[in-house]
Order: sequence, then C-alpha cells, then structure tokens
Amino acid sequence: MIELSLAEIAEAVGGTIFRGAEADLVSGVSTTDSRSVEQGGIFFAKVGANDDGHRHLAAAGQAGAALAILQQPEEAAEINQIVVADSVLALSDLAKLVLSRVRSTGNLTVIGITGSNGKTSTKNMLREILSPLAPTVAPVGSYNNLVGLPTTVLRIDHETRYLILEYGAAGLGSIAKLAAWTLPDIAVVLKVGLAHAGAFGGIEVTAKIKAELIEFATKQVVLNFDDPVVRAMETGISVAVSGFGFDENASTKITATDLSLDGTKVSLRIGENDSELSMRILGEHQAMNAAAALEVSRLLGIDTDHCLKVLSEMEMAERWRMQLLRSDQGFHVINDAYNASPDSMKAALQSLAVIGRSGHRTVAVLGAMAELGEISDQEHHAIGLLVVRYNIDKLFVVGQDAKVLHLAATAEGSWDGESEFFGSVSEAFEPIRASLEPNDVVLVKSSNAAGLRFLGDQLAGVK
Repeated sequence: MIELSLAEIAEAVGGTIFRGAEADLVSGVSTTDSRSVEQGGIFFAKVGANDDGHRHLAAAGQAGAALAILQQPEEAAEINQIVVADSVLALSDLAKLVLSRVRSTGNLTVIGITGSNGKTSTKNMLREILSPLAPTVAPVGSYNNLVGLPTTVLRIDHETRYLILEYGAAGLGSIAKLAAWTLPDIAVVLKVGLAHAGAFGGIEVTAKIKAELIEFATKQVVLNFDDPVVRAMETGISVAVSGFGFDENASTKITATDLSLDGTKVSLRIGENDSELSMRILGEHQAMNAAAALEVSRLLGIDTDHCLKVLSEMEMAERWRMQLLRSDQGFHVINDAYNASPDSMKAALQSLAVIGRSGHRTVAVLGAMAELGEISDQEHHAIGLLVVRYNIDKLFVVGQDAKVLHLAATAEGSWDGESEFFGSVSEAFEPIRASLEPNDVVLVKSSNAAGLRFLGDQLAGVK
C-alpha cells in the first residue's frame, strides 16, 4: 500500500483517531484476517455473521499491525486505532483513496473481469503473463466481493503497472457498487450461466448484474462472442469492443482444440496472426479463458510469443480447478471441485469424455451444484442424463443434495448399475478408492460447499 498518515486515513474512511498521532505513517498490507497481518499493516476489524474481528485485535497487534480500523475502540489495546461506523465500508473508502492516488501518476491500467465461470482462471493467466513484464497486483484466490476486491486494491503502490480485479455477483447493483469507483480501463465478461440463478431469479437477472461492469469501463470492453447473452451486451457500449471465442468475428479466435491428459492444444488467430498454444491445463473451457487473457494482452500490446510461452508453462489455472493429479496407483484424478454450475459441470464432463476416447476408463465423482434455487432438481437431473449420454463409464454421486443426479442416471434405460450413491464424503472414499484401476481418469466435480475437493485430493494421495 502507498504510505499514508493516520490523519489521511481517518479522513478517507470518515473515522476518528482513538489512539495514535495524526502524523503517524502506515504503508503495510491491509487485511480483515488477523492471521495474515503483516508488519506495519492495517487490520480491519470486520463484524460478520459468524465472527467479530474485534476479538482478534490483540492477535493483530502481536502480529505487527500498525493500525486497527474498528467499530468499537479498545482501551486496553496498545495498537493505533481509528473508529468508524462500518469497518467494511471503511475498507472500500480507503481503497478508493489509494486507487485515486496511484491512478494520478498515469501509469496504472485496471483490468476488470466478471462472468459466471472462469474469473479466477483468467485472472491467474493474465497475472502470469503480466507479472514478468511490470509490477502487477491480482486477487488472492477468489477475492471478488465487498471485502476481497478493496483488499486487493490496497496492495497497489506507485510502482504498480497492472491491477487485475475480479467482480463477483451478489445481486443487482453489487458489481456496479464496486465498478463505479474502480472504473476498469478494460472490462472483460466471460460467460453468463446458471451459477447463482436460484439466488438471483434467473439468467436474465444474472446477465444484468454482469453487464454492470461494462457500464463503467473507460477504454475497452472484451466479450465472449460465443455466448449470445454476453454478445448482446455489445449494444449501447460507448467504448471500444472486441471479442474472443470460436466466433468468426472474434479478435482472438479459437480455430481448433485438441484435449488429452498431456493438456490442451489450441489453434488461434490473434489479430491477423495464426498461433499455436500447448497448455498443460485441461479443458476447452480453459482454452476460452486463455483466449480471453490473450485478447486482453493483445490490447495491451504484449508480445504474443511471450504470452504463449507463459501459458504453456502454467501447471494449473488454480488449485481444484481442472487440476490434474497423478496417483501412485496409475490412475489420474481431475480435481475440479472448487465451484460448480450446470455450465461448468457440462464443460468438465465433456473434457472427461474426450479424454476417454483415447483408451481410458472414465469415472465421474459428482456432488451438488449450489445456489440453483427452484431449478436445482431440474439441473441435477439434466447432468445425470448428460453423464449417460457422454458415455462415462462409472458415476459416483456424493451428498443428499445431489441425489437427483444419481436417480436420473440410474433411470436412463441404457445404464444398469453404473451409478452409485453415497450420502457423505466419509462414506464414499473407501468404496470409490477400491474401485479405481490403473489408467482410469477420474473427474471430481462439485460446488465448494459439498467438500469434494478434499475427496479428490484423498483419492489421488495428495496430503
């Protein structure tokens, strides 16, 4: 973070200095987690549904925090303190000041990414491309909400050249609230799918939320030209627009993909030039994420050969996202159980089916897709039928919330006993592990809440 005095910080967050001198300086990393406080940083005591950050004030001070921003002062704590009405709002208010100061130097480019799927993978690809070239700040994990996004912004300083931000959706106006002050130079919309459809009331509402980002883009919008819902956002955009995907009009156009356990080979036309990309990362949907990253890089004037080299060397897009694990028993596990929606579930199963054509027995270990609301049964039923139609050799369904998926697959006339159901992860591990054979390829896929990512690690022998 840039260096600021307590007086400047108090003014930015609308707070009162309870302990400390106005001239005291702070320049360390800010956080709401006392376990990740760094020497000289700011600790924001966030009041949440399950915890109260004020309880961890002493720990933050012991860890080296130079300042606490809180809602209730603590007389006994020796750490400098600024008292505010709402510590989460204060986080964004301070981030606004920092971003404004850094932006005033004219050297910063902000890249904003949203979409139902692929945000974190695309962000990681861009980070790997840009970081060797200039100081780059990108979110840790999936920091994309009212806490995570400003926390990321607060990591920039006057040397930062690129700031990559993820914008997650939490209802109408949620992305606009963040985009209105971050004002991305380049806004990227990856896909609008059924993720969160239950919470938001349908894909049309999801589309409106995602489109909020492009309303605040200042220079360029990058759209997935293969998604008709995203492509329709092109209408009325007042800044330059370009696209990526298989679509003939895409500026970064995928012309072919070839998937195997060695990775994903992608043929592309980037601008006017043909290119070949060989990624270790699995999945045609990851080829789309790479195309998005390459289109942004093209707009930034980054050398294509550098981009292709970096992407070819990435081991994975992110842990638990199409992460290929090789067990010492000779089978492979594709652990993709951090997030799941009908679209991402279909994409992962499609990748498994393609790999199976090269002589591998295919096994799907599937759990629930969260936040689908009243369409949950319908979408789980559809995935069960899809498993059968993709000719997946064996299906294991884990968790009561996913049982409809098992029932749908079992009822399909062409199947007889190829699907097994387990009520919990603990029940599932031993039977699944005992059934696996050398040369099998096992896809483990579910929403984060289902906990199957740990099952995937266990099956592969990862500790």
